[in-house]
Amino acid sequence: MSATPGGRMNGGANRRTFLKTGAAALTGATFSFNAWLEAHPAAPKLRVTGMELLPVRATERTVWLLVRLRTDAGLTGLGEASDAFGFANTTSEDARAMRAELGDFFRLIDGKSPLEIEAYRQQGMPRARRGLVSATAFSALEQCLWDLAGKALEAPSSALFGGRVRDTLPVYANINRATKPRTPAGFAAAARKAFADGFRAMKAAPFDGFPAAGSPSAEIDAAVNNGIDAVTAMREAVGPDTALMVDCHSFFDVSLAVRVAQRLEAARLTWYEEPVAPDRVDDTAEIHRRIRQPMAGGELLFGVAGFAPLTRARAVDVIMPDVKHCGGLLELTHIAALAGADGVRVAPHNPSGPVSTAASMQICAVLENFNYLELQWGETDWRGDVLDPPEVFTSGTIRVPDRPGFGVELNDRVIRNRLI
Repeated sequence: MSATPGGRMNGGANRRTFLKTGAAALTGATFSFNAWLEAHPAAPKLRVTGMELLPVRATERTVWLLVRLRTDAGLTGLGEASDAFGFANTTSEDARAMRAELGDFFRLIDGKSPLEIEAYRQQGMPRARRGLVSATAFSALEQCLWDLAGKALEAPSSALFGGRVRDTLPVYANINRATKPRTPAGFAAAARKAFADGFRAMKAAPFDGFPAAGSPSAEIDAAVNNGIDAVTAMREAVGPDTALMVDCHSFFDVSLAVRVAQRLEAARLTWYEEPVAPDRVDDTAEIHRRIRQPMAGGELLFGVAGFAPLTRARAVDVIMPDVKHCGGLLELTHIAALAGADGVRVAPHNPSGPVSTAASMQICAVLENFNYLELQWGETDWRGDVLDPPEVFTSGTIRVPDRPGFGVELNDRVIRNRLI
């Protein structure tokens, strides 16, 4: 069977043949593409031929690092490598560093079939554990491969993980970057606008800029009071029934985390996120024992090994693996399975561009213990047009595409003049 330049397959061994003969393997999510290809010599023999990094300037603060793989049949696969350098402004120097890191991982797949995902994972995982930049580069290419796999087999990527169990996903609006000024009134205004856009769940980080440890107590008290006032203002703006989450960005110690949580009880938070760094498992578990709010965390952890201590201790109620940093789509399913066994729900971290959202959706559609998907809200008025077909959110939900792969392509016309 051959793949046309448009990406559709010709010949007798089509997608229906694959879905019939490979159904048992699909449900395992880690079936061997190589073995299947050997058993079906007429299957497409795609080869990865090129990679490009597209650093898209979204705002003064935000650059989306979008990745695209090319093949010899004209199919392309998308991934995203944003936020590997922190959540401050990504520079052109950062983009060059990411391009070099991607290049090291690209050598593992150059000239290979994009269906050989497990081989890439096994070869790349050791290097990916070296730090956040490596983990993000590794994860971005893994995303691209799953997008290509779905397109090659003419099936949504979710079908390769057992098939979706939901067609629409609840999303929450991360209003943090869109909040200006960063005062209680500013947070309330942003929350009110997100509510008007149909969101019934939202999150902010009103303690950003918190004084460093050892700062004068009056300075710390003022920052605590301002953050609590912001949460109170948001709750008043959106009413009692909207889910409201607070990200503390690990600014606190145990004692302060407990005191702040106690003062926030009236706000009825859906979760209290990362008051301390999530790798401080004992401290996280102690806070969890001492407060009434559910807790969430784990946005920058990598792999099952990174999340296991947090879930096994049941230190949080919700884990937040990020498809850009955790090892990619398949690793996210393994992390979710681990969490499910420990009674923990999954709300993927995703304060990112639309490609990360498209990739995350394919996994959220299949997870038994899925909770929410994060959306970076309010940064640009052209975000939805970066992908074709456009990204559309309705009444706080998003519909999972049923087209092959992630179901989208980049709109080069929109991003062309926004590259840094």
